[in-house]
Amino acid sequence: MKMIVRKHMIISRWCFLTVFLFYNCYLAACAEETKSIEEWNPPSVGPVVTWTAPLTGVGKLAVQPFFFYNRTRGYFDDDGHYHGFAPGEKKYQYQQVLLLKYGVIDRLEFAGEAIFQESYIKLGDEKGHTNGFSDSYLYLRYCVTEEKDWLPYTVAHFQLKMPTGKYQHADPDRLGTDLMGAISGGGSWDPGFGINLTKKLKPLIFHADVICSFPQEVKVDGVKTIYGTYLNYDFGVEYFLPKGFNLMFEVNGFAQGDLKANGDRIPASDNGYFIISPGIGWSCKKLQTLLAYQRVLVGTNVDANDSIVFTCMMTF
Repeated sequence: MKMIVRKHMIISRWCFLTVFLFYNCYLAACAEETKSIEEWNPPSVGPVVTWTAPLTGVGKLAVQPFFFYNRTRGYFDDDGHYHGFAPGEKKYQYQQVLLLKYGVIDRLEFAGEAIFQESYIKLGDEKGHTNGFSDSYLYLRYCVTEEKDWLPYTVAHFQLKMPTGKYQHADPDRLGTDLMGAISGGGSWDPGFGINLTKKLKPLIFHADVICSFPQEVKVDGVKTIYGTYLNYDFGVEYFLPKGFNLMFEVNGFAQGDLKANGDRIPASDNGYFIISPGIGWSCKKLQTLLAYQRVLVGTNVDANDSIVFTCMMTF
């Protein structure tokens, strides 16, 4: 009996020692993984549209211009059916976007975005061309949690769309190209809020955001108008290669409800789209670049665009 008890005690001690050693090894591995994640911080410009959660840093200014060439191949109607342009019809656009981000304090970032665009259209024998500023944006982002173990970077996102683009009194000779307001609706002030997430899993970095905006009432050509509430949702992933290169793939979604004119809801005035975007980037500590292609796959009451995008970023 004593021998059996002794054997059980020996076995119990060995089990306890094994569990203790395994637990300590597990903690060491977790610490090493966390250290590896913290040390592995490859520079990149991020996806085209999806926000990256890590902030710019205190007292640092990030300057990021975008260059878009958008070519319209047709449009999606209010039932989501695609209609291509007839032979000889053309519609295309150049956009120059400037995004500035500044780190105010340790966990707070302020940003602003301005958009200048040139729009061209040819329908039959008629042509239209206009250039000017589209709507502008202000952003305020606050870091809620930094990345730790399996927790991602989490950032609270606040934004305001400002109606700096022309949205009424369209010139019929310009075929609608002179209306420069955002797709969500020109003329309105749109406050919005959401969340940005980033998670590193070497050699991948994942990004996601969801942002909901609430347009305010505006008079458009004398009509009291309230555009529908709209939602932006984006997801992007980066795969990092040697020599500073990385591959990027992104999906972007947008959904907006019907608008109201003089208090009455206008049926089939909602819109939305779903975009895919592959790209390739090259980065070093001083400069990050990305070349991407965007395609609108499906939509409602929107143009079916194919776009080439180039962006770069420098931080001072």
